[in-house]
Amino acid sequence: MDLLAGYGSGPGVRLASRVLLLDRHQRVLLFGARIVELRTAPAEVIFWYTPGGGVDAGESLRAAAVRELAEEIGLVVAEADLEGPVWLRRSVDQFLGTRMDSRETFFVLREVDHVVDVTGQTEIEQFEDQPYRWWTLREIASSRESFAPRDLATVLPAVLAGPWSGPPEFIDVQSGDRRS
Repeated sequence: MDLLAGYGSGPGVRLASRVLLLDRHQRVLLFGARIVELRTAPAEVIFWYTPGGGVDAGESLRAAAVRELAEEIGLVVAEADLEGPVWLRRSVDQFLGTRMDSRETFFVLREVDHVVDVTGQTEIEQFEDQPYRWWTLREIASSRESFAPRDLATVLPAVLAGPWSGPPEFIDVQSGDRRS
């Protein structure tokens, strides 16, 4: 089976939906990325990131977020349960050995009481065997680990403060990024 099926072979734009999953203690669920490309065996965690992933053709951002939660952690929710979008992020980096321009939209799901079930993950996610854990803001802020977004400790408090109102914020702005 081709692990890269659906990811393209050249530079491109990848739309993605991500979810800030918060439990009743306001901890956020994060996965540990362990690979950059498929030719390299998974190693130590490179960075920690929120559940979510690519938006399929014809799929809405909310529908993608809901699908990704079901696939990655076995959590079934309705699109209406998602708050936001709260953040927009652009990341130009290597994605499975290809330079990718990722455009990420973040939603929030609060008061989650769920046991993570990774049996529905994609073949790539299973190959990577990503660790996951619930992080407090204090743990993120004091950690020497890397996070995506890089400024997670700075932007997370506004989300934790209560229901999001207003438009999404641009986060993790890299030099050279432009907002129009």
